[in-house]
Amino acid sequence: MKTTVLIVEDEKKISDIVKFNLEKDGYHTEVAYDGEEALEKVAQAKPDLILLDLMLPKLDGFQVCRKLREHHTMPIIMLTAKEEEVDKVLGLEMGADDYITKPFGMRELLARVKANLRRSVGTESGSGSNRIEAGHLSIDLSKYEVKKDSTVLELTIREFELLRFLAVQPDQVFTREQLLKEVWGYEYYGDIRTVDVTVRRLREKVEDDAGSPQFIMTKRGVGYYFRRP
Repeated sequence: MKTTVLIVEDEKKISDIVKFNLEKDGYHTEVAYDGEEALEKVAQAKPDLILLDLMLPKLDGFQVCRKLREHHTMPIIMLTAKEEEVDKVLGLEMGADDYITKPFGMRELLARVKANLRRSVGTESGSGSNRIEAGHLSIDLSKYEVKKDSTVLELTIREFELLRFLAVQPDQVFTREQLLKEVWGYEYYGDIRTVDVTVRRLREKVEDDAGSPQFIMTKRGVGYYFRRP
């Protein structure tokens, strides 16, 4: 079964080009031209990934992303013509996994799609186990499931992959650049704020107090690491 990508873009010329190139690369595509139609298409097509334009009729990309994150965890790549950092960060805060600024090349877009769809296997070093127990957290590596005191947490794929990467190598500090390469799967052209925003979102879900974390720790001036209490 082909992987389905939903293209949410109100400029038909752009959506047609993206659709053509994705289908040429072997993906099945669906297209929505406004925010409300996007939500309907998600319910109908159940896409594996969404390319979501920021500026849309009826509901903008921020609103769509926020609504989707109430029930869905598939990767979302925000498409924006804006260069302002606040728009990029706000998109990530709303739950987007990635963003790409217009105009973009098809090679870059396809690389982003592939990187966000990949499911790295990962193994827990030395234990041979598919589960990591840390305090009141239980991380099931094979089911992509995290429980906190028996409650299943709604993590996006990117949030889970970041948590898993850190958790299977506890107490090892990784720089933001290393995390971009290993978790996002490609060079991010020096934009490391994506890591900080994703860490912040993840802490809000897994920590009792995001301001005083006990699992996802910061090594000031270096990067992040996972600590098992």
